[in-house]
Amino acid sequence: MTHFSHQQPPRLLVVRNDKLGDFMLAWPALACLKASEPTPHVSVLVPGYTAPMARLCPWVDEVIVDPGDGAGREARQDVLAQIRAADVDALLTLFSTPRIGWLGWRAGIPLRLAPATKWAQLFYNHRITQRRSRSAKPEYVYNMELAEALLDALALPKPTRPAPPYWPLSAQEQGAQRHRIAEELALDPERPWVFLHAGSGGSAVNLTAEAYARLAQDVTSRLDENSAPSWILTAGPGEEDNADALHRTLKGMALDAHRLPARDGLGDFALSLAAADLFIAGSTGPLHIAGCLNRATAGFYPARRSATPLRWQTCNDATRRLAFRPPAEAGETDMHAIDLEAAAEQIARRLASSPTSEPSTT
Repeated sequence: MTHFSHQQPPRLLVVRNDKLGDFMLAWPALACLKASEPTPHVSVLVPGYTAPMARLCPWVDEVIVDPGDGAGREARQDVLAQIRAADVDALLTLFSTPRIGWLGWRAGIPLRLAPATKWAQLFYNHRITQRRSRSAKPEYVYNMELAEALLDALALPKPTRPAPPYWPLSAQEQGAQRHRIAEELALDPERPWVFLHAGSGGSAVNLTAEAYARLAQDVTSRLDENSAPSWILTAGPGEEDNADALHRTLKGMALDAHRLPARDGLGDFALSLAAADLFIAGSTGPLHIAGCLNRATAGFYPARRSATPLRWQTCNDATRRLAFRPPAEAGETDMHAIDLEAAAEQIARRLASSPTSEPSTT
């Protein structure tokens, strides 16, 4: 294998072309790659949906948009031409499919590394056995292990693993987001702000709106007037009506509830999460954006082995992370079995013990 220590930095292509949360959990691996010496040029292949986040990622130099499985011949040829023009030295596929393996092979990328899963691995000349289906580690740790394996294969030094925040916004940017929302919603910036995302993004099993309303009421009742939060409800595309209904419910409970105003696309929405003192959601893309920002998070997970709080752990500091799931004997999607009183107690303690708008940089 070529050594790059005395040559131009290697050019890498990293693929994570599925859902938003999956891509956010790739940011620690991208940070790991960029911390090596010489600093690689890192391109990513992502779907159009997550491309705005890829363009905001400080560990990405170039974004190539994947047209997807249903793309026509012209679109497939175009993305192949883009990858060839990028003159890539190595491909790292974090989630392997036959189409992506075939694409990397056709592009003539010399080193192609992926998890050793399914027959797609036949297209790769470096394969790493991880057995992710056992859910023994967080997804972002599996991704960092693949990044480290790629650096080993390239004979590049492995850096000390980067620490949160994996999306390190400046204090000025965080302050600007909080000021913007305070102006929009006439909020007191000295009170805790809890962002509540009740949508599922069409994939993750989540609590019902009624359960979230009970949770918000219970959390608020456990706090005194000075530490009782403002509740800011967020929603993804197609989830606005449900968020509006939950907003009305919380207002009817006499809670200080607000709807986050519409944002200019996914990137603008993601930046607004930097203003949160705590972000509550199911295991969805927005929860993992908040984790990358190192905001405090409280995630609600189903009982499925493939969807455990460990496997889909947010990548913020451990001290900023709460996770709740049904008991082991519950059904895989029985979110009603989660002990909401216990969750409310932990969330209230977290809010009572933390300063408002704590910085997310280390």
